Amino acid sequence: MNVPKGWLAFELNVLRRLKFESAILPFADQPHLGAYLKRWNVRVLVNDSTLTGWTKAVAAIQNNSEILSDEDVNRVLEDAYVPGYRLQNAALRNWFNETDAWWFDNVRQNAERLASPVAQAIALSIGMSVGDYALSFTSETLELRQPLSIVYRRLWSIFPEPVNNGQNNTCQNKSAGEFIAENYMDLMFLRLPPAHNQNQKNRFGTAAWREEWLRGGDSFWNDFETAQIGKLGTLIETKSQYLRLIEENLRTASHVPTWAIAHVEDGFVSTQEIVETVGRIRRVDTIFSKDFSELTGTKAVIITA
Repeated sequence: MNVPKGWLAFELNVLRRLKFESAILPFADQPHLGAYLKRWNVRVLVNDSTLTGWTKAVAAIQNNSEILSDEDVNRVLEDAYVPGYRLQNAALRNWFNETDAWWFDNVRQNAERLASPVAQAIALSIGMSVGDYALSFTSETLELRQPLSIVYRRLWSIFPEPVNNGQNNTCQNKSAGEFIAENYMDLMFLRLPPAHNQNQKNRFGTAAWREEWLRGGDSFWNDFETAQIGKLGTLIETKSQYLRLIEENLRTASHVPTWAIAHVEDGFVSTQEIVETVGRIRRVDTIFSKDFSELTGTKAVIITA
């Protein structure tokens, strides 16, 4: 989920008011909050059902000390533009021209040659940013685009330094319910996924290319969709279904002492309905809100319990 500028500051402002030394984030499609909590010496455990979210989290949250060396980058970019017999990932042609498709295909394979899973995650996170860069151009602006290997090196040079909080921060790639049930921490920050009524690939929009790049093709979508059925974050038909899935996850999280539940009020489900759902399980402490309607037409709400 792309959140407005200032959203992270709002979340951190709320979390500063709570006492906790460890936190779980069941939905972490972006690593920014978890990475910042490490600066507070909080032990952070994050999860996301997508490989995109998990990979970024490994690079920024699980990673306490690793960086890519010049040698690593040279290895990732080695023969990046050289075409082979055929693309390992033919789905790349749905997103990129042939030259770019070969670049991403080769870089994906080269990243696998790096020594550690964390180094691979860093390399792939930078690669995702390169892809977003490439897809940001239109036919009218294409002449302004830089070669992808040059862009990769520039993004590598500004990739955030890892924060070492002296904790064992872990990242998982499973359903939110499974993740919540398995982890006993002080705080759960549950950023509620938006309710939607479209299949997973369409929900991701142009960002779907990242998942296809990481998974090596596009044949996984049906299985991915099937695995998410009946779980929070999947296709939602009705408001009552969405609220029921939230309640199920909160009941699963009864062992976590403190909850912070982030909700985007966009007209589908009201804050009051979320509060009532939370209140059926645990007393609501405080409701914080910040209006982003001028930017996005939405309001950010965090409910603590």
